[in-house]
Amino acid sequence: VMSWVALSIEIDEAHAEAFGDALLEAGAQSVSVEDADAGTEAENPRYAEPRPQAAYGEFAFDHASPAAWSRNRLSALLAQDSDPVAIIATAASLAGLDRPPRYAIESVEDDDWVRRTQSQFAPIRITERMWIVPTWHEPPDPRAIAIRLDPGLAFGTGSHPSTRLVLRHLDRIFPESARGAPVRLLDYGCGSGILAIAAAKLGATEVDAVDVDSQAVAASNGNALANKVRLRACAPDCLPAGEYDVVVANILANPLIVLAPLLEARVRTPGALALSGILAHQADEVIAAFAGRVSLAVTDEEDGWVLLAGRRQVPPAGRAGEVQ
Repeated sequence: VMSWVALSIEIDEAHAEAFGDALLEAGAQSVSVEDADAGTEAENPRYAEPRPQAAYGEFAFDHASPAAWSRNRLSALLAQDSDPVAIIATAASLAGLDRPPRYAIESVEDDDWVRRTQSQFAPIRITERMWIVPTWHEPPDPRAIAIRLDPGLAFGTGSHPSTRLVLRHLDRIFPESARGAPVRLLDYGCGSGILAIAAAKLGATEVDAVDVDSQAVAASNGNALANKVRLRACAPDCLPAGEYDVVVANILANPLIVLAPLLEARVRTPGALALSGILAHQADEVIAAFAGRVSLAVTDEEDGWVLLAGRRQVPPAGRAGEVQ
């Protein structure tokens, strides 16, 4: 059984979201946020937490709520051989903090972490016809598309706005009337495989998913089996050559900028590209990184996060022979 390093960090509302994102960028395997007052009279249920005495169909996000609680506890999972002090310091610098916040460190086993994770997730309604349903729950609506999900140790549970933005986008671009039409889709940075699985259930006929994390690849393949859909999840180096009708990537702004040439090259002309994991103030920089080949624009927003979507442009006349 593999051991991990778990960080518990208390941080104020103003810095919780930025510091959580910075932890991921600094090397954390996963980050979750919860109310530091949970279990007390000051607890304030938000996100995917079930409201008191709620029925299955009432599990939902409170979209009118702020992005964090007044007092927040971030839980971050690090590889056993990582340097937690260095990761905290790097994250503080990336988040613009004057000094690192207070934190506690403990060692946990895989099974302990999974049990902690499972207790936090309930079914989440994404659209009228799509739910994210953890494998330890029954689907709330048998008529809807149910994505059965075991997030394991990989990012992508449907509880983060950036994931929901892409799921809603996929729901829009795969109308019921188009089912059966050939569509080849790539999910780059697949995490748990949630986006790739959603695409397959919505009607994509060929789905590939890649991630640099071997545990994410394993989680994606396992979740695909649980959902009875066919997709190919692998490391980026193992992905065959070729272009796709649709490419989605829910990562973070800086990696997306670095990956711009690679992602552009995977989109056929005039195929579609959708990017998430981007804060509103980062949108212009990401759009600029793809300008000239893919025309991107903000098409959706939630809690300060945006979705950028657009199509690969036809090359200007006289450049057809150039390498795209």
